[in-house]
Amino acid sequence: MTEPLLSVEDLRVEFTLPHGFFRRSRFLAVDGAELSVGRGETVGLVGESGSGKSTLARAILRLLRPAVGSISGRIRFRGQDLLALNDAELRQYRRHMQLVFQDPLASLNPRMTVGDTLAEPLKIFRRELTPPQRRTLVEAMLVKVGLEPSAATRYPGEFSGGQCQRIGIARAVIMQPALLICDEPVSALDVSIQGQIVNLLCDVQRESGAAMIFISHNLGIVRHVSQRVYVIYRGRIVESGATGRLFAAPRHPYTRALIAAIPGGPAGLSGSAGNEAVDLSDDRTAMRGCAFAPRCAFAITACGERVPALSETDPEHWVACLRSAEI
Repeated sequence: MTEPLLSVEDLRVEFTLPHGFFRRSRFLAVDGAELSVGRGETVGLVGESGSGKSTLARAILRLLRPAVGSISGRIRFRGQDLLALNDAELRQYRRHMQLVFQDPLASLNPRMTVGDTLAEPLKIFRRELTPPQRRTLVEAMLVKVGLEPSAATRYPGEFSGGQCQRIGIARAVIMQPALLICDEPVSALDVSIQGQIVNLLCDVQRESGAAMIFISHNLGIVRHVSQRVYVIYRGRIVESGATGRLFAAPRHPYTRALIAAIPGGPAGLSGSAGNEAVDLSDDRTAMRGCAFAPRCAFAITACGERVPALSETDPEHWVACLRSAEI
């Protein structure tokens, strides 16, 4: 097998909080995450709000500052451990990894024209380009995402949410990155616009050959765009596998609950609903056993005493559950 484009191994992200905040001083947002992405592959990352999806994405891109916590483990991109790089070395990899944000308008500088926003990464990473060459690339990219070239002279506040997300996608892909991380890219948009943006992302990815991590709590969209899916709960990866197999035969009770909560989803999947809010007051540094045990209809005493390791229950299907063979 060829080496994956991105490999995350035993990643832990811990935040240090002000004394008394959430009643605890430490908060383990990501706990031993394991994840890989092949070249040109689309991988889905799903879980309810507060499960650690966005924190994991920002840790991969090293957008989390040491002042807010600690990061340990390995994040290998093209074989290089990103956590071992200093800021100057990391910059050389930044052009190959880009992020599409959840809130399209908030992610754009309201004081910069769209053209200046798209040209900024070109100025940083492609200094050999002349201003006319940059302008040509910017206008071509705007056309590619379904906007007029004249949009380059306007400001973000003049566009709708869907148009702003198209601009955000254009900014992310103008450097032709090898990895595109989409963090809830359609959750802030009207339902009528979501499909257009998802199709645009798929078209852009297909044309560029980039790998993509698609983060969402919308399992219907993830099922549509992904070849493989990772399920995260309270900072831990609890199940992963090929999209078709995982949706057809989920083995972790949490995954079953998430899929059962999909309108018109498969029948016969029992378990608690997957859309209740996570209680962030819980101290994850003190958690023993399976994090889902307090909500799990299948939990036994052992579930609260030891952390279940990810094990391969079927070919390329991994589950962290002591009772996966029975479910």
